[in-house]
Amino acid sequence: MAETASSSAPILEARDIIKRYGHVVALDGVDFELRRGEILAVVGDNGAGKSSLIKALTGALKPDSGEILLDGQPVQFKGPLDARYRGIETVYQDLAVAPALDIASNLFLGRELRMPGIFGSVFRRLDKRRMREEARKAMAELKFRLPSIYNAVENLSGGQRQGVAVARAALFAKKLVIMDEPTAALGVRETGQVLELIRTIRERGLPVVLISHNMPNVFELADRIHIMRLGKRAAVVSPKTHSMADVVAIMTGAAKVEDFSKTAG
Repeated sequence: MAETASSSAPILEARDIIKRYGHVVALDGVDFELRRGEILAVVGDNGAGKSSLIKALTGALKPDSGEILLDGQPVQFKGPLDARYRGIETVYQDLAVAPALDIASNLFLGRELRMPGIFGSVFRRLDKRRMREEARKAMAELKFRLPSIYNAVENLSGGQRQGVAVARAALFAKKLVIMDEPTAALGVRETGQVLELIRTIRERGLPVVLISHNMPNVFELADRIHIMRLGKRAAVVSPKTHSMADVVAIMTGAAKVEDFSKTAG
């Protein structure tokens, strides 16, 4: 019974998170729950607190008060590397790729594989063949088609670069993946590729937090939508029971979730 209860609990949870910058309250008692195996969209106007919430969840900022739980256990991330060590991978809007390096080198950036034996331990030589093999395998599993694994990232399109950054997160994430505006500035075809990549990650068992201003993308992908407004969680709704107009109305303060006679999933 204990195992069942554990599996139904949120994989990542925040309770009453508060963050102030002087007199400005960026997060005002925010709660957050990411369920296992879901895509949870986080939406809100500029300044609503989305970025501050995600930074708190990934160790990029320390809340003034509140509690964050991973797998039901309280955690205090010392920084983004600590969150990454615990299995949380984040794809930021700037992608953080090295344009001059090839695809495999970017997938293993900061986590390069060394050759076995003395060549790796003493001479610190990289195992480039193994990294390329792992890169090909990762791309195949994610069903994301790219040109030669030897290609420099600077020669890829915007959508392909996004695919490399997302694949890197999927390759190393053990708990969940967080994506910040993954389809911003992409064309229709490239957006479709990235959306399919996000679905594939969820199908592999990793829950995804999707921060996006693109409502059609949100309604196409998300199982639930976490709406931020003025540093607070205004509502959590389901795309099955609430329309885009409903979400925008709640997001802008034109309506409250109680105004709609619907039940969120």
